[in-house]
Amino acid sequence: MTDTPTIMIVDDELFNLDVLEQEFETTGYRIVTAGDGEEALSKAGTCKPDLVLLDILMPKIDGFEVCRRLKTQEQTKDIPVIFMTALSEVEDKVKAFEAGGVDYVTKPFQLEEVLSRVRAHLDLQQARRELAEQNARLREEIDAHNRARQTIEYLREEIQTDHDFEEIIGDSPPLMDVLDKIARVATTDTTVLIQGETGTGKELMARAIHARSERSRQPLVKVNCAALPKELIESELFGHEKGAFTGATQPRKGRFELADKGTIFLDEVSELSPEAQAKLLRVLQEQEFERVGGEKSVKVDVRVIAATNKDLAATVDFGHFREDLFYRLNVFLIEVPPLRERRADIPLLAAHFLRKFSALQGRDFTEISPEASAEFQRYSWPGNVRELANVIERSVILSNGPVLQVDGSLGAGAHPADSGGTLEELERRYIKQVLSDVNWVIEGSGGAAAVLGLKPSTLRNRMTKLDIEKPSG
Repeated sequence: MTDTPTIMIVDDELFNLDVLEQEFETTGYRIVTAGDGEEALSKAGTCKPDLVLLDILMPKIDGFEVCRRLKTQEQTKDIPVIFMTALSEVEDKVKAFEAGGVDYVTKPFQLEEVLSRVRAHLDLQQARRELAEQNARLREEIDAHNRARQTIEYLREEIQTDHDFEEIIGDSPPLMDVLDKIARVATTDTTVLIQGETGTGKELMARAIHARSERSRQPLVKVNCAALPKELIESELFGHEKGAFTGATQPRKGRFELADKGTIFLDEVSELSPEAQAKLLRVLQEQEFERVGGEKSVKVDVRVIAATNKDLAATVDFGHFREDLFYRLNVFLIEVPPLRERRADIPLLAAHFLRKFSALQGRDFTEISPEASAEFQRYSWPGNVRELANVIERSVILSNGPVLQVDGSLGAGAHPADSGGTLEELERRYIKQVLSDVNWVIEGSGGAAAVLGLKPSTLRNRMTKLDIEKPSG
């Protein structure tokens, strides 16, 4: 209902129309009038009144028929109709309600009585609409909850396979060692630190741990510590109270509260600010914290899995990470091997990605060419599994099939693993070559980060570590 309710008055007696119109306009209502039933039906669909005052005895179409027609139209069926009648027989009043009316007033009527009935039914109509809106919001919340539960179920089921890890593909000894550690630690509540290069599947390992734990039916909440602005990361992790900072217009739960009874996955944990590190240490020690701007302690029951692509012990030595927090996180260390150290898994991974991207692109590929397979084994894969997936996806798009060929971009920028020099030198040359190929653009779909299968922040970190700078001029 609008702020100013619209009332349609239908009567073939002009005197009644004038009196009622003046009275209702005086009390603040918007009035639409109709002199007969046909005019009322025509206007009702366009002006959409909030209530209809309807005379019964009219020429051509009487009030009963007008009401019945209103109730058959989708846009007018919910409009309450109050009959105005000089008829006093009970049978006529019953007909009024059977036609769809909600009330009636008997002529000659008192204006105060009409106003009172109108106000009552408008209030009732408003209450019904508010209830319908509340029910709609409740249904949306229930649907959102169900979608969230379905997402959690999907994440849990996504990583189950013959050995309970669907997307973790391979059977090389280094990978089997990692899976054995996951199976052993998953059933405990022990804090886990996962270390490995970008693209090795650290998040997948964290999901596998959660899926096999006693907390598997509770949320797995992921936080990318490197993607959050330093000034907001405390609020994201621990929540904030209303007025804690500019823009904090209402209280908000943080990720730790959302993960209560479940697991929180802190990806790129080495990027946490010193302030956030101090609060995280307290959570690990006491399972409690305060929201930003709050004084009340919040108790949680959360398992922590952290991951980093850096040597966290080295960051402690350089003074970039708290030593006490490191020891709290480094209770059970899982080091995910890079792809170059599990080359036996490359054919299985490549075949998996070929099936996946062939289906997504609607292409029919039967195998990978021997030349491409050989190149895959020679290549050092600095972007690891993620880079292999990107190479297969790109090749599926570019190849004609049914045998997958690898485009020249891998060979052009690649430095085979046995081509000489240290791994760091190989990585430096390869990254510089890719940067040169894309005119030193880092971000975007055609940038170096996308080509390498890295996040832009990770690529910048690697460039800093490897002393790679854009040539001047």
